[in-house]
This record gives sequence, C-alpha cells and structure tokens, in this order.
Amino acid sequence: MADQMLTAGKLAKELNVPEKKIKEAIQKANIEADVVKGGCKYYGPATVKKIQAALEK
Repeated sequence: MADQMLTAGKLAKELNVPEKKIKEAIQKANIEADVVKGGCKYYGPATVKKIQAALEK
C-alpha cells in the first residue's frame, strides 16, 4: 500500500474486505478522517493502521 490518502472504499479494495466492514470498524473505534474533501473522508497511513487494528478486534 502506497503512502497516500485513501477513502474507505479504496481501503476496502486494498485490504480485500467489504467496505461495510471498514466503515463499521471506523465507527466502532471512533476514528476521525484525516481530511474531508467534497464530502469524502480520506485516511492517511497512520489512520489506516488504526483501522486495520480495529478490523482485527
């Protein structure tokens, strides 16, 4: 995974999991987006690691 900003949908494709699982993990762990552009939430590398950790719980 390149060091870039990812949406939940792109992250789901990278990790090969359903987007719904990503969004549930984000909500459950109260993770905030690093950037919001045009209504889209983007997550940076450090936040992606937090999301991955939340998925494993």
